[in-house]
Amino acid sequence: MSEMKSNKPTILVVDDSEMNRSILADILEEYKIMEAANGKEAVSLLEKYGAEIDLVLLDIVMPEMDGFEVLAIMNKYKWIEYIPVIMISAESVSSYIERAYELGVTDYINRPFDSMVVHRRVVNTIMLYAKQKKLVGMVTDQIYEKEKSSSLMVMILSHIVEFRNGESGMHVLHIHVMTEMLLKRLTEKTKQYGLTHADISLITTASALHDIGKINIAQEILNKPGRLTDEEFQIMKTHSMIGATMLKELPSYQEEPLVKVAYEICRWHHERYDGRGYPDGLKGEEIPISAQVVAMADVYKKAFSHEKAMEMILNGECGTFNPLVLECLKDIGSDLQEELEVNSLYTNSKQEMRNVADELLRRDELTASERTLRLLEYERTKYQFFADMSQEIQFEFTAEPSMVNMSAWGAKSLGIDEISMTPFRNAKILNQFGKKNMLGFAECVKKTTPQKPVTQYECSLPLDGEYRWCRVIFRSMWTTDETETFTGVIGKIMDIHEERKKVSELEHKATHDNMTGLVNHVHAKELITQLLSGNPNRKFALVIFDLDHFKQANDNYGHYFGDQVLKHVAEKLNKSVRSTDISARIGGDEFLIFIEYDNNLEMIIDRIFHSLTGQFQKFKISLSMGIAQTEVCGRDYAHLFCCADKALYVVKNSGRGRYCTYDHSMQEQF
Repeated sequence: MSEMKSNKPTILVVDDSEMNRSILADILEEYKIMEAANGKEAVSLLEKYGAEIDLVLLDIVMPEMDGFEVLAIMNKYKWIEYIPVIMISAESVSSYIERAYELGVTDYINRPFDSMVVHRRVVNTIMLYAKQKKLVGMVTDQIYEKEKSSSLMVMILSHIVEFRNGESGMHVLHIHVMTEMLLKRLTEKTKQYGLTHADISLITTASALHDIGKINIAQEILNKPGRLTDEEFQIMKTHSMIGATMLKELPSYQEEPLVKVAYEICRWHHERYDGRGYPDGLKGEEIPISAQVVAMADVYKKAFSHEKAMEMILNGECGTFNPLVLECLKDIGSDLQEELEVNSLYTNSKQEMRNVADELLRRDELTASERTLRLLEYERTKYQFFADMSQEIQFEFTAEPSMVNMSAWGAKSLGIDEISMTPFRNAKILNQFGKKNMLGFAECVKKTTPQKPVTQYECSLPLDGEYRWCRVIFRSMWTTDETETFTGVIGKIMDIHEERKKVSELEHKATHDNMTGLVNHVHAKELITQLLSGNPNRKFALVIFDLDHFKQANDNYGHYFGDQVLKHVAEKLNKSVRSTDISARIGGDEFLIFIEYDNNLEMIIDRIFHSLTGQFQKFKISLSMGIAQTEVCGRDYAHLFCCADKALYVVKNSGRGRYCTYDHSMQEQF
């Protein structure tokens, strides 16, 4: 805010007539007056001084942006929830008045007006909202007192446990203070855990119950002066599960947030980030952040001084902790000792508790309509996030007021504003889409019905400096009464060329070998199975071959050289087979060929075999090849492959460097 709010309530008068603004300022002279000559000026002032404005007096008919458009934006950003609006207009048509109330105005005054009536209605509206704010404050104070009392009771219970354990009751308080400081710093460093003021207060309060399970540990073990035996230590370790079980077996309150968080802390505050803790051996982010932070606060007590405690924790002598939480400990280190010395249960500022109470109020005391609005806002935020991540141009168009709301990524891609009023008269939008396409969009949407709300339109649009064919998909939405005209459209603009290109790339990756570019074995099997299930009179041969002594290429010249050999063979193979044949890499140095033939199979195989042999740099390429024919082995892919594999091993067992066709005599050799 550029200035502090004065004691006098502030009224924003929005009217394109200077005379009207002057008259209203005279009538309301006891208030602080701000003026706007049109809707755009009003929105700008609301953005800048929204927290200081107590009331808006709004005209309907204005240049650049009318009153309804201002109300639409106030609804979009939820300003209407805490800034009352009185509409003052010469328009007396019932549809105007009804529309104004639908958009959330508190009152509607027709011009010409009586000055006393205007003054009285303004005073009443400001008083009403002031009482509402006071009521919210009173409820907040009640929640604050309730939370403080709850915290006190938890502290007393935990102190009893610590007293039985022979430790100072200050340990509970220190964990309380340190947990709160660590969590606050964590929320400043990252949004990863989504912690609110209420969450921090809840975890901090529940931290006092971390060792409640010790109430069931024998006192001679709890207060043993020397080192515990292994057996005693195993008994001591059970306190975390005992505490969790005590909370889990409460006869009621299982759904209470405090009980849920206390359960997490009791059970898992001895887990460690590297998985070496107990009782469940959780690792990393498997451990709830509440237990992670309390665990660090708990080990701080182990040393005799602040400096030594910091040193031991940061050096890993107290176990392994989340690196981000360790950073938070470093950040608060200089303030921690002082806070532990001077802090007490009652030193939390009332403002901090008000923040918590405000969140609790919002969470638990919302009316049904307010809760619905918050859910809608959540869905809108989620939609905006997915729209940006998808890198599609997504938009929303409403008929009244006429407005286009473009996704951030889409607006940037098209070079237009995220929010555009009266789009059919907007120069930027018309230049980008063209008048013909805009009319095409409108006609396309008009054809939709409540039963068939989705439609699409294809056109050429400028994207990234060049015109591309795009598909625009619309989904129309109506009010609950299907006889009413549509109120909005949501849609997206898809680059068809890029979409097809991406699909093609993904398909290629899924069906081809990454190194050689040949078809992979899985896809080859699919293609071959389809061919085998076709015309039974067609004759096929399945060929398997591998490179003789390929291991020497890797051993003598390195794996990179070996990869180059495989790529060379794949390239030669592609040149040796016909476009109707299938060539694939099975894996390693094994390859597959699937060939259709008439009566010339021997000639085809001989040509392929000799085209692949030869020399690649220092390495001599020699092949061993097995062949299976459908006439002999049938048309089942698995059996055909098995026959070719047996023929291959016949070649290998007889000296390599040649090819062999399967016959039934080979069946007896395996």
